Amino acid sequence: MVESTQHGGFWPSIYDPLRGFGTKLAKFFHPASDASQARDAYRISLELPGVAEDDVEVSVHDGVITVSGEKKQEREEKGDTWYFSERQYGTFSRSFRLPADADGDKVSAELKDGVLTLIVPKVKPKEPESTKVQIKRG
Repeated sequence: MVESTQHGGFWPSIYDPLRGFGTKLAKFFHPASDASQARDAYRISLELPGVAEDDVEVSVHDGVITVSGEKKQEREEKGDTWYFSERQYGTFSRSFRLPADADGDKVSAELKDGVLTLIVPKVKPKEPESTKVQIKRG
């Protein structure tokens, strides 16, 4: 008796070539990122190799920072007896919810060597204020 590949059998599934395709596609459209925090700011880095600065948009809305853009890369080579052309296109978008102490109005961004780095300063905690309460005489 021959079992299917789901159970360790011999015959490959017709879906085997497609397994993992969604994960590969998601990785392309969702650039790798990491986040860290220091005492005075949060730092978010995204890998955007081959993406031009003009093709990246960073926005902050309602406590969420969103990085979106488009990768447009073309390469063409010619020789006496040959021609090579390669194109890569695709859009991406990543969103990150900012912590309550993040100052979304003062985000800075730098794209260098294919890595976009966002610095989000922390809001300085307010000093507690005391208020004198007037006592009514009755």
